[in-house]
Amino acid sequence: MFVVELQFECFDNTTVSAVDMAVNGLLDALRYNGQVLGREFPIVMDEGVFRVRVVCPEQDSLHPQFHSDHVTACIKRLSQASLLAPKVKVLGRDINSEAAAENFAPSWQVIYTTYVHTCSPLRCGETLMPIPLYRIAPTLNGDHKAVVKWQTEWQACDEIQMAGGCQAEHAALHEIRDVESDLFRRGWDLRGRIEYITKIPTYYYQYQVGGLSLNDEKTRPCPKCGGEWHLEEPLHGIFHFKCDECRIVSNLSWDFQ
Repeated sequence: MFVVELQFECFDNTTVSAVDMAVNGLLDALRYNGQVLGREFPIVMDEGVFRVRVVCPEQDSLHPQFHSDHVTACIKRLSQASLLAPKVKVLGRDINSEAAAENFAPSWQVIYTTYVHTCSPLRCGETLMPIPLYRIAPTLNGDHKAVVKWQTEWQACDEIQMAGGCQAEHAALHEIRDVESDLFRRGWDLRGRIEYITKIPTYYYQYQVGGLSLNDEKTRPCPKCGGEWHLEEPLHGIFHFKCDECRIVSNLSWDFQ
């Protein structure tokens, strides 16, 4: 991933509130299209120029060819706040983050995230490297907002259950583990939408923890169809289960690893 600076120059008198609304509106649109990552974007005023630093999956993530209709509309609305279209300056690679996948049409892909990841939840099945969301056609309503919102909720539940310090832990675990939960159903449906758009087999990650014993865990069936899905060797050291019919992958319970 790359750190990029956006510079917004004023062409007339304006107000901080107008700039704040216009710039943050654009950043939200870019985020929901997968072009910028994260949720916090400090805006700095420097002698009539407003600067924002963001993290992008690739060097050219902010190229107009990747813009959604909403991003394009937000750029046009900058003039209402007396701002010119942003100048883009790539500052360099972020050494603390993952590189984007090189293959945008792998043999299979998976929807996988954790609370420590800010990258795209769409991963190449062959390398597990993130595929930028803007590299595929919009999932719903012209961009990828539904996927980004799902990822935000999944990560929030993951962080709560990992902390394990309150009763909410059980509710959070239910959402990311159990196939009948609202979050699981929504994510699995988005998986299907992405598979339909890309024509690439797309799997959904089921988080697993708990279980009675290692043997019971190894023999647990697919939670959707009840079929056998345990793999002889785990994929990427994470996925010990894979159901090609239901398009679900899962880990061996973390209690037995």
